[in-house]
Amino acid sequence: MQLSDFKTVATNYKVLFFDAFGVLKNSEGILPGLASTFEWLRETGKDFYILTNDASRGPKELAASYNNQGLSAVTANRIISSGMLAREYLDLKVHNGTVAYLGTEKSAHYLETTGVKTLPISQVDLKDVSDINALVLLDDEGFDWNTDLTKTVNLLRKRNIPVIVANTDATYPVSKTRISIAIGAVAKMIETIVGKQFIRFGKPDAQLFMFAYERLENAAHISKRDILMVGDTLKTDILGGNKFGLDTALVLTGNTQAQDAEVLIRSTGIIPTYVCKSVVIR
Repeated sequence: MQLSDFKTVATNYKVLFFDAFGVLKNSEGILPGLASTFEWLRETGKDFYILTNDASRGPKELAASYNNQGLSAVTANRIISSGMLAREYLDLKVHNGTVAYLGTEKSAHYLETTGVKTLPISQVDLKDVSDINALVLLDDEGFDWNTDLTKTVNLLRKRNIPVIVANTDATYPVSKTRISIAIGAVAKMIETIVGKQFIRFGKPDAQLFMFAYERLENAAHISKRDILMVGDTLKTDILGGNKFGLDTALVLTGNTQAQDAEVLIRSTGIIPTYVCKSVVIR
C-alpha cells in the first residue's frame, strides 16, 4: 500500500471536507501539529468544512473545543453536523407533542430549536407516552445503559413513532489503540430488538454531503472535482465521499490503523483515492 503526502494531495483541491474524530482530534484533544495544517490552508486560500457525525454538542460548542486549544480557524459556520439534519427533519415532520431523546443535555441543543417539547428518556413515564411523537438518538452519554435503554425498547413497543439516529457512527477512537461504542451501534441493537427501521442522518448517507456542498462560499465556482473528503473510517467517511462523487483520502490516525488499512480496503471494497499518514503538515 502506497502512502501519499497529505500536503501534496491537498494542493490539488480548492475545498477540503474533514471528518473530526480520528482526523483532527481524539478524546485527548486536537492532534499535535494540527495548527500548521490550518495555517497552510489559510496561506493557500483553501476553503474547508468539518463534516461530523458528532451530535453531542451544537456547532458553537464544537468550534469552542478547537478554539480552546488554540485553533482559532475553526468557527461554528465551518462545522456541518448530522445533528443539523436531524433538526431539519423534526422541523418538517414533527409539529407538536414531545420528542424524547437519548443523549446529554448539550446534545439536546438540536431538538430545542424545533419548538417542540423535549424530554430525556430517563424522565419518560411509560404509563403515559401518548404525547411522545418522536425519539432521537443523539449521543452515547447522558443516560443509564441498563435502565434507560430498556425503557427505550419498551417505549417503542408502545408507540409507533419515528426514530431518528443523529450519529450513525458505531465507534469512535479515544486513543491510538482504543475505541468506544458510539450511539450508532446502540441504535442498531435497539433496531434489532424492536424490529423497526430507524431514520439515519450522517455519513455515509448523501444528505450530509449535500448540506455541506450547498453551504460552500463559492458554490457556483466549485465542482465536486474540486473537493477532497478526508476521513479515518472506510464505511462512513470514505464510502460517503465516494458515493457523493468526491475524491477521498483515508488517514491512519483514527479508526483505521496502518497495519490494518490494506486488508480492510481489500475486504470491504471501499477504495480511497489516497491513503495518508495524517493531515498534519510540518
